Amino acid sequence: MRFDGQVAIVTGGIGGLGKAIVGRLANEGAQVCVFDLDEGGMDRTVGACKGEGLNVGAMKVDVTDEASVKNGVEAVAKAAGRLDIMVNCAGVIGPNNHKITEVEMVEYDATLAVNLRGSYLMTKYALVEMEKRNYGRVLLIASIAGKEGNAKMSPYSISKAGVIGLVKAVGKEYAETGITVNALAPAAIYTSMLENAEPEAVQYMMERIPMRRFGKPEELAATAAWIVSAEASFNTGFAFDMSGGRATY
Repeated sequence: MRFDGQVAIVTGGIGGLGKAIVGRLANEGAQVCVFDLDEGGMDRTVGACKGEGLNVGAMKVDVTDEASVKNGVEAVAKAAGRLDIMVNCAGVIGPNNHKITEVEMVEYDATLAVNLRGSYLMTKYALVEMEKRNYGRVLLIASIAGKEGNAKMSPYSISKAGVIGLVKAVGKEYAETGITVNALAPAAIYTSMLENAEPEAVQYMMERIPMRRFGKPEELAATAAWIVSAEASFNTGFAFDMSGGRATY
């Protein structure tokens, strides 16, 4: 029960990586609030968690909208009296199997809005609350694509490289506090996002994983839980690889 008495926000928590992290944190004692836009999905997730006796709630929040993020984070912290953990899993794959010359700027903007602007806003307003108690754990889901780039996935690769840069900068800003800011940079994890990708893009990602398999959400959730625990007190400003051997730097 590493998170007994702690309060966490997990964005994109109704499926895939987010749902696995919600379950892991709640099973270890955290009070978790899911931020998402899919109200039906949130109802199903919360219902399933409550059926297991877990303390999980949800709130409709658009991570690309500053007012929505600010109000959502403030509401959670006010209701619970604290905010200890924020994990940002909300993300989109964007145009894939498309050369840069084939990408429409509206697609580019939409991808960066969710993946990078959303990460920035969630980090900013989580830190506002965490500063009040001089303790907190911020974890952003990046990607190995942000470290080495995936061909024909330039908007996604750019957005995740930005997430890594965000973590490195803000981790240093808060290095002398009790707040850590880190990222997880997985290779392909088998979720609905991967299922919705073009088959050629999926094959490209698989061929670059030395283990010759995709990761599992529960594997990522186990690593995420350690990073946001009190045990990981000497780690900040770092993007942890979880790549089945596809590590670059």
